[in-house]
Amino acid sequence: MNKILSDMSLSAVVAGFVAVLIGFASSVAIVFQAADAAGADDAMKVSWIMALGLGMGATCFFLSWWYKAPVITAWSTPGAALLATSLNEASYAESIAVFMFAGVLALVIGVTGLFDRLMRWIPLPIACAMLVGVLFNFGVAIFTSLEASPWLVLTMLLAYLFSKLILPRYAVIIVLIAGLVMVLIEPQTNFSSIPLTIGTLQWVTPEWNTSLILGVGLPLFIVTLTSQNIPGVAVMRASHYQTPVSNIISWTGISTVLLAPFGGFAFNLAAITAAICSGDECHKDPAKRYIAGMSAGVFYMLAGLAGASVVGLFAVFPKAMIAALAGIALLGTIGANLKAAFDSDTYREPALITFLTTVSGVSFFGVASAFWGICFGSLVLIIQRIKK
Repeated sequence: MNKILSDMSLSAVVAGFVAVLIGFASSVAIVFQAADAAGADDAMKVSWIMALGLGMGATCFFLSWWYKAPVITAWSTPGAALLATSLNEASYAESIAVFMFAGVLALVIGVTGLFDRLMRWIPLPIACAMLVGVLFNFGVAIFTSLEASPWLVLTMLLAYLFSKLILPRYAVIIVLIAGLVMVLIEPQTNFSSIPLTIGTLQWVTPEWNTSLILGVGLPLFIVTLTSQNIPGVAVMRASHYQTPVSNIISWTGISTVLLAPFGGFAFNLAAITAAICSGDECHKDPAKRYIAGMSAGVFYMLAGLAGASVVGLFAVFPKAMIAALAGIALLGTIGANLKAAFDSDTYREPALITFLTTVSGVSFFGVASAFWGICFGSLVLIIQRIKK
């Protein structure tokens, strides 16, 4: 406890808060679409948010504390998008079985160590290029949001530029405050409609349907692995954290199995929000950034307990503010990984192919572009080595 208190910093705590804010606000609508497809009623939807919040909170808090690194977990946004289009013919109980099956597969690949061995085969420049491809649209969103809400986003951007000159460690904090002030002075901002309630968990016993388990559960596992876990590991490796990822994947699998009956459809390593908690803006000392992971865990658990109240709160914030905040918070990470990806002559062309494939958003067989970026970049590297 004394070490945690001595390592505590405002910038790390705020980084954890920003990660939770962006994590919830950027994709909670997709989660509700998945819940609708599964046949969830309003009480079950609140249960989903509570299960997801408590699961992400517990894994972020305890894994960050144990490994002394900012281990950030998240729900699978691509997985939710897959479920939203794939569960229309399934009953709610059959959907729960699909979630549990995907969790068991994640547990197996973690316990056997297969995921660790897979990640050792991927060179750091290629992993960094893939990460930049994943984050690229978040940086671009700063300027697309500028067109939609010019005064709000311009104020946040100027706050970032000036704070980087004066108080670089607290740049993201100042940007968040600037955004909140701009939202509060807007006359149409209305906080009175936010319900003040605590959510409750709703247990549903799974019903096993083999065709659904293979047809939806297996793609859910693959999408989560390729779109979330691989970029999540790339963030950790790019920040020089050598945590044993197979153990972490095992814990996300266990969390999915345990919380699936309540609506916890898929837990995995985060990429976008993890980058916020592992950069220099979080803390200059990498050894003290684990506080951001623990803080994110606390905020996730509070968000889960609040349930409908948190969903209502996030709905008040303009989409332009969330998009700009995410992009600005990730600028340092995008720049650092661009340098790491393209600094070496040996890896420049494989890294470029990886980046272009990932940022294209191309998808084959339902598998996301982050996976194909790694594959195509590695293929280019192998061909180059054969030629030599």
